[in-house]
Amino acid sequence: MNPLRQLISQTAIYGLSSILGRFLNYLLVPLYTYTFSTGEYGVVSEFYAYAGFFAVVLTSGLETGYFRFRKQEGLDGNEVYTNALCFLVTINVLFVAMMAYIKTPLAEWLHYPQHPEYLIWFSLILALDAITALPFARLRAENRAWRFAGIKMTEILLTIGLNLFFLLACPKIQTVWPDSLIAKWYDPAIGVGYIFLANLLASGCKLTLLYPQFKGIRFYMDSQFMRTLLSYSLPMIIIGFAGMVNEMLDRAILKYMLPYDLDTNLQMLGIYGACYKLSILMTLFVQAFRYAGEPFFFNMAGRADAKRAYAMVMNFFVLFGVFIFLVVTLYIGLFKYFIGEPFRAGLKVVPILLIANLFLGIYVNLSIWYKLTDRTGLGAWVSIAGAGLTAALNFWWIPLWGYEGSAWATLACYAFMVFISWLLGRHYYPIDYPIGKVTGYLVIGTLLYFAKPYFVTEYQWNEWLVATLGLTLYIALAVLMNIGPYLRRRKLRQR
Repeated sequence: MNPLRQLISQTAIYGLSSILGRFLNYLLVPLYTYTFSTGEYGVVSEFYAYAGFFAVVLTSGLETGYFRFRKQEGLDGNEVYTNALCFLVTINVLFVAMMAYIKTPLAEWLHYPQHPEYLIWFSLILALDAITALPFARLRAENRAWRFAGIKMTEILLTIGLNLFFLLACPKIQTVWPDSLIAKWYDPAIGVGYIFLANLLASGCKLTLLYPQFKGIRFYMDSQFMRTLLSYSLPMIIIGFAGMVNEMLDRAILKYMLPYDLDTNLQMLGIYGACYKLSILMTLFVQAFRYAGEPFFFNMAGRADAKRAYAMVMNFFVLFGVFIFLVVTLYIGLFKYFIGEPFRAGLKVVPILLIANLFLGIYVNLSIWYKLTDRTGLGAWVSIAGAGLTAALNFWWIPLWGYEGSAWATLACYAFMVFISWLLGRHYYPIDYPIGKVTGYLVIGTLLYFAKPYFVTEYQWNEWLVATLGLTLYIALAVLMNIGPYLRRRKLRQR
């Protein structure tokens, strides 16, 4: 199969599983925001913000390292996989043991002294997810996208089912049949902890389904090869950790940085976390692209047409990314019903976060310059600079503008990283990206976004009519921008 077509087809499969699965999971947001208060949901937002940071450390960049070395001359791909997997299991077992030892003082420090069990459940979730990251990477490397998607979908469906059971069925059973076994077992005081339990049970099921990827593995690590693997992979921790600072720092520190009392700060965090979920379509698109894109970039490396393919990928990535931005922002009047009414006060941050995540996807495209030239250390410095900017802007803007300052800080950071990575890429791995087209999509999308309220307010046009016309206009312009050059090249070939 043509490599570019393979990238598109596998992005579609990963995207189908991610988008369908996450969309189903996304339907839990109304359940959470209609079941729990803004403050209670703030607890969930905070814990999952911490999870992003730990996930980076616990996977240790070994997914990328595995892709890099699995087909390198003189190395056995199975041995690369075995060494990396054994290392992951070791550090994650140690992590869970450490969390079990310090759970009580840590829970008090986080202001959850009544629920130290949250920390144990969450550390187990993190460890299981980290250990299974490498088997998933192996499925991606072997182009087994359907098995990857099937396991992911099973995990998500089980998570949804368990959430519905814990949050809806159990309270009902306790009310109607108070003497039943479930009623005696169910404890309402656990509260949002049932969200974590549902996730933990689903992660355990995922590990079971991935058993074939563990079968036959002997616990063994070659010290000499591990030094080589870790010297390449560990800078990815810095890159990933800095990425988590950019992506998650806002939700991790809002509770402490907002200028209100603790309860109000948690409420604001809950509102921001729920509205962040409304950028889910862009997040899913970027995630699906990452799953398919990384193996594609490495497989194409060295081919004569590689750079042309990378430029084409960038073009269509931004085209579809701006389309997603317009779908959500033009039809925000529909999307807002996915969160409870008290949470809708933060809708103004949704467009900012959508564009920020689009820039993150552009950065993922640009980052091939350091991955393909083995300059992961230099790539780490770009991420560190972005993380430093994120931290500085959050500490500056949160006291001034609240959670809206966090959204703007996220956008500023990713835009900065795109610019720096583009400059470095021009030096170390120059690619003729279609800058004019990419900029054109962004400008058109921004103008159409601002045009909608103007026509609705000034001319009293129907909101949905304006949204549909704007989306149709974007599609027409995008097609013209791409079909014109194609037709000109075709005419030249015919001559």
